[in-house]
Amino acid sequence: MEQRNLGISGLKVSLVGLGCNNFGPRIDLDQTQAVVDRAIDSGITLFDTADGYGRGTSEEFLGKALGSRRREVVIATKFGFPMSDDGKLQGASRRYIMNAVEMSLRRLNTDWIDLYQLHLPDPLTPIEETLRTLDDLVSQGKVRYIGCSNLAPWQIVEAQWTARSNHYASFVSCQDEYSLITRAIEKEKQEVMQAYGLGLLPYYPLAAGILTGKYKRNAPMPEGARLTNNEKAARRYMTEANLLLAEKLEAFAMARGHTLVELAFSWLASRPFVSSIIAGATRPEQVEQNVTSASWNLSAEEIEEIAGILDAAEG
Repeated sequence: MEQRNLGISGLKVSLVGLGCNNFGPRIDLDQTQAVVDRAIDSGITLFDTADGYGRGTSEEFLGKALGSRRREVVIATKFGFPMSDDGKLQGASRRYIMNAVEMSLRRLNTDWIDLYQLHLPDPLTPIEETLRTLDDLVSQGKVRYIGCSNLAPWQIVEAQWTARSNHYASFVSCQDEYSLITRAIEKEKQEVMQAYGLGLLPYYPLAAGILTGKYKRNAPMPEGARLTNNEKAARRYMTEANLLLAEKLEAFAMARGHTLVELAFSWLASRPFVSSIIAGATRPEQVEQNVTSASWNLSAEEIEEIAGILDAAEG
């Protein structure tokens, strides 16, 4: 497994990371153990979770599954997502973060978090308060590096400027949705990330399954598939334009002896600002598929041809 630096930081992460959002909500502890073991044995070192995944269940299951292998991996978790229905347990205030990190450390059964990420913006808390708190956690050794997720470009700029001006630890990564189907970050955020040396951790690399090839135009929805059972997500991703683009990309891949999934992962791997591709799994076989799918070394000509397909789709 290829190892890359997370942005311009010294933290090394595997090219393919394991998204742990399924731990608890979709698979039990025994199934989680099988997925984690296969991931480590396959060379995956980055395990990405959040306190909001299953409201702590994902972190708890990951901590138990790692056990004595904790030092072999990089644990990335997040804070800020609502942890209660009354809205009291959420945000990025100092009071909340200091409690949230202790809870995450306890659930993960570890003394430190390798990458602690702001899950989403908190409009009620000044970014300086958030960053000073995170800087204190880095100084205390409870957190090694910090990152952000789902921030607007201007919020990233403000955060990096604030950190540098006050000599606080600064974000080394961004986690955002990015795939051959969803490329909104290329408009502004990509330039901001590159300017500040931030590594991208793209999630939904298969666009909620559209880039698996199992969803077809004018065909019945596959039984038991994610978008079959999620009407809201289906309305967003199951558009005529997305399905047509997936068809064209699949034809491109098949003409070269590859699958659409391999194209989706390998295209992300070819992007210079991508540090690790966050991909979830509910079975060990899916872990292996994710790992092998990023091994197609796309040529400059192939990348240019893909760009042509994408540009034509935006038309």
